[in-house]
This record gives sequence, C-alpha cells and structure tokens, in this order.
Amino acid sequence: MSWGLDLWDKYENVGKHTDKGIDFLDKYYNFLKKRCEIEQSYANELKKLVKNNQPRKKEEEDYQFTTAQAFLDMLKEVHDMAGQHEMIAESTQQQLMADIKKCVMELRTDRQKALNDGVKFQNQLKESLKMLDAAKKTYERKFQEAERASETFHRADADIHLSRADVEKTRQTSLRKTQEAEESKNEYASQLQTTNRFQHEYYTMLMPQVFQQLQDVDEKRISMVKTVIEGSAALENSVLPILKSCIEGMNKAAQSINRSADSQMFVEKNRTGFQIPGDIPFDDLSSGGSNSNSLNNRNLSPADVTRNDKRTTVKGTGTEKGKKDKKRGGLFKIFGNTATDEQKDEFPNEPAQRRVKLQKKIDEIKSRISHETNERYVDEIKSRISHETNEREGMMKMRDVYMANPQLGDADVLTKKLDLNTQTINELQLELKKFEDMLDNTKNELSGGVMRRHGSDDSMTHSINSVDSSQMHPSAPGTPMPQHNNTQEEYYEPVEDPVVDHPPPDEFDEYPVIGSCRALYAFDAVNEGSVSMVENEEMSVLEQDQGDGWTRVRKYNNEEGFVPTTYIQCHFYDQDAV
Repeated sequence: MSWGLDLWDKYENVGKHTDKGIDFLDKYYNFLKKRCEIEQSYANELKKLVKNNQPRKKEEEDYQFTTAQAFLDMLKEVHDMAGQHEMIAESTQQQLMADIKKCVMELRTDRQKALNDGVKFQNQLKESLKMLDAAKKTYERKFQEAERASETFHRADADIHLSRADVEKTRQTSLRKTQEAEESKNEYASQLQTTNRFQHEYYTMLMPQVFQQLQDVDEKRISMVKTVIEGSAALENSVLPILKSCIEGMNKAAQSINRSADSQMFVEKNRTGFQIPGDIPFDDLSSGGSNSNSLNNRNLSPADVTRNDKRTTVKGTGTEKGKKDKKRGGLFKIFGNTATDEQKDEFPNEPAQRRVKLQKKIDEIKSRISHETNERYVDEIKSRISHETNEREGMMKMRDVYMANPQLGDADVLTKKLDLNTQTINELQLELKKFEDMLDNTKNELSGGVMRRHGSDDSMTHSINSVDSSQMHPSAPGTPMPQHNNTQEEYYEPVEDPVVDHPPPDEFDEYPVIGSCRALYAFDAVNEGSVSMVENEEMSVLEQDQGDGWTRVRKYNNEEGFVPTTYIQCHFYDQDAV
C-alpha cells in the first residue's frame, strides 16, 4: 500500500489528514498535561488530609491506644499512596509529555518539508504545461499563416495580370511562412516530449516520494500515540505493587487493633494503686464514741480522701494544709501561675501514675546529660584531630625542605614523627566514630526513635526502637547490668491524717508498664535475671535499655526479666510519634 500510487489525485486530502493527525497528537499532549495536574492536586490534597489528622500535642496520650495507632498507620499508607500519584505525574511530565512535544515538532518540520517539495514539483509541472501550451499555440498560428501565404502564392501565380516580380515576392513569402511553421512545429514537438517526460516523472517518482514522506509522518504520529498509551499503562502498572503494599498495610493496621490491650492500657493509665475500701464499721453510739468522720471518709474514694485530707487542718499546727499561698500571679494578677499548673498536670495525684511520670522525667534527664556529654567529647576529639592534622601538614612541608637540603635537618626524624602522628590521628578518628555513634543513639532516645518511613516525606515519621527484622540476626549482649535494679526510684507521699488507709510502700516495688514489645527473634535465657522468649511473642516493657543492651519485660505469665534490646521491637506509650 502506497499513498503515492493509490492517492495520487488526492494530494490536498493527504495534506489535511496529516495536519489533523498532528493536531490530534497535540490534543493528547494537553490531555496528559491536565491529567498530571489532577494527579498532583489529588496527591497534595491527600497529604494535606493526612497532615490535618496528625495528633496534636495535647492529644498524644489518646493516641497510645491500638485503635489510634492503627489509624496513624493507615494515614501513613494513605500518604505513601499520595506519593505514588505524585510519581505518576512527575514521570508523565518528564518522559511521555517530553517525548510527545519533541515528536510534534519533528512531525511538523517533516510535513512542511514534504509539502514544500510537493508545491515545488507542482509548480514545475504547471510551468512545463504552460510552455507546452504556448508552443502549441505558436505552432498553430505559424501553420495558419503558412497556409494563407501558400494560397496567396497560388492565386498570384495563376493571375496573368501580375508581374513576374510580384509572383516571386509571394512565393518567397510563402516559403518563409512555411519554414517558420515547420520550426514552430519542431519546437512544439520538443516541448511536448519534455512535458510528457516530466509529467511521467512527476506522477511516478517525484510526487510518490512526497506522498511517502507524508505517509511516514502520519505513521510516526500513530506509533507515538501507541507508545505514549503503553507508557501511561506501564507507569500505572509500576505503582500497583506499592499501592497493593499500602492496602496490605491498612489491613495489617486493622489487625493490630487489640481491644483487650486498649482496655488494659486505660487501666494502667488511670489506676490509683489504692486498695478497695473495706466494710463500713458499725457506729455504736452507746460506747460514747462516733465514727462519723471515718464513715464519711470511707464513703469517698481514696483519691478524694487524700485530697480532702490535704485541705483539712493538721492537728497541732493551727494552719490549713490545703490553703494556697498568696503569690503574685503575674502583672496585676492577669496571668496565672502557669509553671505550677503545668507541674500539677505533669505529675498527677495518683501515686502509680505519678511514679510513671517521674520515671519518664528521670530517663529524659539522663538522656539529655548523656547527649550533652557526648557532644562535648565529639567537639574535643574533632579539635584534637584538627590540631594533629595541622601539625602533620607542617611536618610534611618541613620534611620536604630537609630532603631537598639535608644540611638543615634530618628528614628521617620527621618521618618517624609523621608515623606517630598518623597513628594518633587514626586512633582519634576511631574514638570520634565511637562517640558519634553514641551521640546518634542519644539523639534517637531524645526524639523517641523517630525515623523516616518509605523515604517519602518529612511529615510521615514513626517511632522505632529496634533493628529491622530483615537485617542479620544480632548477637545478645553481655550479662544485664545491676544498675537496672536501682533506676526505678520509689516515691511515696505520706498523708498526715491517720484515718486514711494508705497502701504500703511495697506496692510500688512492682515496675509499671511503660510500653509493649514484640520478639523479633527467639532467645534462650542463660544468665541470671534474663528470661527466654519465642519469635513474635508479645510482652510488656517495664524498663528501657540503660545502655547495657538489655530491656526489662514482663511476659503474659507474669514472668519478669531481661531480654536483649536488639531482639525486640518496642513501642513506648509516651514516645510514639508519626
């Protein structure tokens, strides 16, 4: 099939068709442009929605439950899905749209070149036909003049009244006209041959080439449309595994919801640690005493009794225990005592909850002290490395001078000093690496182990306090350090009123639950104080790693002990972040 042979007489239709084809490719380009804008807008709206649903500072405690954590995990997956739509938009712009734009420019250039060649060949054919027509008209005119001159000569030759000179004159005229007619005939015949030869070449070679160029332009445009559609499908297909992974992540988040764990967490967050009130004693009026005070106190909750006792007058002091001191609350008492209010909110009245808060504060202070100490050591080591490096450069320059002029000094002595300097720098770099690692660890502890998820956006981070299960199986640390037993400080606040029954101090010997963890690997306990665990076993965290590589946990059978920190994945109730 060839346009030059089958459509030789439809040159204008071919030109219009190719022009419409390129316009169609332009239309497809605009479609992809609008599609990219929609994909980008959709991704931005999804990210904005995720950001608006992140927990605020005052809502962090509510997001410790498994339902809230599952919701946050679902938000992360939605954020990742938004990132895939962004990738589709960017890839479409950088690959497909750029190819279409370049192709349209090339097609328009090739089409215009073919059309220019066609116009040139058409003008040549028209010029040849015009010359042929002119030669034919000249021949016709000359032939008619020759015919009339010949008739005039024959009449003059037959006329006896004309002189011999007049007859000879008409004969010469007839011969000249006949010769001119013959010459015009030859010119006409030659032009006819030239025109026929060019016309044959025009229809069999020149114009078919032009048609072929236009056909190539149109077929290239068709191939580009096919390639772009296939490319769009390939881009969609490339993100399907990640979208599927996001959906699986949503399902996993839904499966992670544990109503029993949420109920237990609510108990841990709100229990006071007081004992349930006993039976109300009989008030025997005949004995002359009254237990009305004790009766009233026993009708109240232990927390209310404690608060009421703090407001009552202490015997023998003459002052009110709960009376507030008169302090300036700011300029003209406009502003309240915010520091006191914040401290009251931070350390609640319930002893068990207050103990958890105090332990959290102690751990935070220890982490900050460790962080500041490591930073100071890192700065000192960097300063020493800089000093040793400068000394090394100076000795190298001096050694070069000594080698060039041995009379000034011994270069071997400097070589030995350079070796010692190199060894010192290497040792300092190793020590710097050690303290930088320690500094990174303290930074992670201070930030709650926040790290980026999927490498996508700064706002999408989550808490992680263990190594990835896909890494190499870690080795267990040494024997648990004894200072773990001393990190939990006892806090007991006595109340003056002897009527109120307080729990004994031994009640606080039990470690509070500060988080949960899952075993990444199986572990067999061989040291005293450690406990065994199986892979994927869920446990409660009682005490964080104190730097020796061990974490105190409690199993569901109430067995407590230490397990390697690198063998578990922890989620602390007060450090979860997105």
